[in-house]
Amino acid sequence: MSGPSDCRLTSLAARALADTPAEVPAEAIESVVAGHLARREVFLDAVRRHGSPLYVIETGVLRERASRFVRAFQEAMPTPVRVYYAVKSNNHPAVAGTFVDGGLGLDVSSGRELQLALDAGASDIIFSGPGKTDDELALAVEHAGLVTVLMDSFSELQRLEAVASRNHATVDAGVRLTTNPNGLWRKFGIPLPELGRFLSAARPCTHVRMRGLQFHTSWNLAPAAQTDFLRSLGQTLGELPASLTAPLRFVDIGGGYWPEQGEWLQAAGTSAGAVRHLLAPEDAPPRRRYWMPGTPIEAFARELAGAVREHLLAHVKVDVHLEPGRWLCHHGMHILMTVVDRKADDLVITDAGGNAVGWERYETDFFPVINLTRPAMTERACDIHGCLCTPHDIWGYWFWGEDIQPGDVLLVPSQGAYTYSLRQDFIKPLPAVAIL
Repeated sequence: MSGPSDCRLTSLAARALADTPAEVPAEAIESVVAGHLARREVFLDAVRRHGSPLYVIETGVLRERASRFVRAFQEAMPTPVRVYYAVKSNNHPAVAGTFVDGGLGLDVSSGRELQLALDAGASDIIFSGPGKTDDELALAVEHAGLVTVLMDSFSELQRLEAVASRNHATVDAGVRLTTNPNGLWRKFGIPLPELGRFLSAARPCTHVRMRGLQFHTSWNLAPAAQTDFLRSLGQTLGELPASLTAPLRFVDIGGGYWPEQGEWLQAAGTSAGAVRHLLAPEDAPPRRRYWMPGTPIEAFARELAGAVREHLLAHVKVDVHLEPGRWLCHHGMHILMTVVDRKADDLVITDAGGNAVGWERYETDFFPVINLTRPAMTERACDIHGCLCTPHDIWGYWFWGEDIQPGDVLLVPSQGAYTYSLRQDFIKPLPAVAIL
């Protein structure tokens, strides 16, 4: 006999099964494939020079992405803008260095990343993240002229004051505000209703200059979550005395901007696909690709600028800081691999394992696999597996090409975000890196 909880679960499962996104437009996939095939000799030459498997970083693409992002927000915002690349999204030194050379600041989330930023020559660094140790705070204080610490809690404020006092230094700082006081995201920052109490607690701290506020929403296919929080933040700031808000110099809107092509998913990456797998795990997954549309960054900038104008600037005179990661580096790195075994007409093994990206990404996410050796604007069904001794090691279920044979070089494009920085030293060696 079923109870109310069973009925609720049944209702939720039915809703998930009915919530299937549109399929990825064929012309969108074809455009990506054609664009990379036009540069196939560049990629094949990289494999000839550096071997396989291989990460390929395209610094020209990174520079173009940074230029477009900065331009979009500078043209839209009614107040000065400063952009910080989120190092955690791809922590290769050449990536951070390219953005520093292009005039961006760096956003770091640990002492390790802070040292990377210092080594890259960054002169403007924001240090965020929960659970900073005293040693990490001390490194920030040591470089106080370069680093702004985004504090995550009341106790971190007191520890930062103590560390700075011991070192006879003064450090600029801000506080992170949690955008969701429930669930897993409550680990980040302080609740918005606590802002006034935090600003009051910071006033007597003579070695910590309270300069700003930060919040972050993730997986932003559209700007609604950010504009909603800006509205709530504006209401809170309007209720606080000017004596507390006057020292503020910036509001950091964080990152989470999704590239405008959106998110491309395997069936298993959708709610309906996940439920079907739980109900019938032995069934073969549908061979379809689904699409969660993104928003052009220029539209993001206009929407956020309107919210800043309406909700913030009436209460505080602040600059806007931004922390893009994925949007900047997603298109700037690719993975190249070679087919080492063809076990059936529809099954090949490559020399690259999923440890190159650090997680079972391609069970849920879709990216085209392009055969550079036998190019064709034709997509063919084939399970393309990696070389790790685990079944959860697959690159895709189709390839673009005339055929696929041992020795063929394959390209998986746009692997710049949350792959290299999550790679694992597991079973097989990690790919080398070629910088173009």
